[in-house]
Amino acid sequence: MSKTSQQNTTTDVSGVSVIHTQAHSSGLQQVPQLVPVSPGGGGKAVPPSKQGKKNSFVDRNSDEYRQRRERNNMAVKKSRLKSKQKAQDTLQRVNQLKEENERLEAKIKLLTKELSVLKDLFLEHAHNFADNVQPVSTETTTTNAENSGQ
Repeated sequence: MSKTSQQNTTTDVSGVSVIHTQAHSSGLQQVPQLVPVSPGGGGKAVPPSKQGKKNSFVDRNSDEYRQRRERNNMAVKKSRLKSKQKAQDTLQRVNQLKEENERLEAKIKLLTKELSVLKDLFLEHAHNFADNVQPVSTETTTTNAENSGQ
């Protein structure tokens, strides 16, 4: 079986091309295809949320516009205050940590001095103790030698 097809193309204003295809005795089919409007193609895709806003005219004197602007201005003020407060809190925390660091460093110096003094006392005491005590094995050997010679 041979299939005979015939195509007719029409372009919509929005850039959508509709291809009419006539297949072997089946009638016309409409198949939409996206085709760029400009011959060079390309361009940026615009999200649907922005498409409606781009084409609509905004009356700057309307109540709705004024309300939106007021809400936006309040949101901006709130955001800026929140950011400023966060920066102040961070600065305060930095100052607290600096003070704590200085206090801990002073404590380290004090404890290091105390350790040095205690270490010196210990070494002095150990040295004095070693000088006053004679070895037990030497004393015993000397005493035994004297007794056996008599």
